[in-house]
Amino acid sequence: MTNAIDRREAIRRVTAMLGGVVFVGSGDLLTAVEHAHARVAAARKQIGAFTAQDIALLDEVADTILPETKTPGAKAAKVGPFMAVMVTDTYDEQQQGIFRDGMRKLNEAGFMTKTPAERLALLEQLDREAKAYMDTRARGAPTHYFRQMKELTLLGYFTSEIGCSQAMRYRETPGRFDPCVPYTPGETAWAGHA
Repeated sequence: MTNAIDRREAIRRVTAMLGGVVFVGSGDLLTAVEHAHARVAAARKQIGAFTAQDIALLDEVADTILPETKTPGAKAAKVGPFMAVMVTDTYDEQQQGIFRDGMRKLNEAGFMTKTPAERLALLEQLDREAKAYMDTRARGAPTHYFRQMKELTLLGYFTSEIGCSQAMRYRETPGRFDPCVPYTPGETAWAGHA
C-alpha cells in the first residue's frame, strides 16, 4: 500500500534531500507555489472546462476522420482529450470561441445521434465548406472550426504512441542517415523523431 503525499510534503522531502539550502524561507515559497497552482486551476475552470460530453463529441469527430482500420482509430489514441487540452492551453479567446461554436453547431446538427455513414457525410460536407472558406478568406481572418478540428485530430493521432508506432514505422534511435530508402507502395510512412 502506498502513502500519498501532498505537494507541501513533497517539497519538504526534496528540500531535505538536497540539504535544505535550496529553499531558504521555504514557507513563503510553498505558499506562493500553492497560490499559483490554485490560480491556474481556477483559470482553467473558467476558460475552457470541457465536459465529458464535449470530450465524447471530440472523440467521435476524430474517430470519424481517422476510423479504426487495420490500425486503431483516433478514439483509441485519445485524440478527444488531446484536442480539449490543446484548445484550452494554446488557443486564444477568439480561436477557442470559434472551436466551441463549431462544437455547438455539430451538437445542433445531431452529430452524436447520427449513424457512422451520416457522420461521415456531415464531416465531408463541412470539409468542403471549410476548404471553400479557407480559399476565399481574407488574410488574418480566423480559421474555420472544422479545419481546427481536423488539424488537431491529425496532430493528436500522429504524435500519439498509437499513431507513431502502429500507423507509421517508428525507430527510437535511427542508425545512419539514408536519403534514398526503397519504398514499396502501401508501406507505412516513417514517423518523425518524437
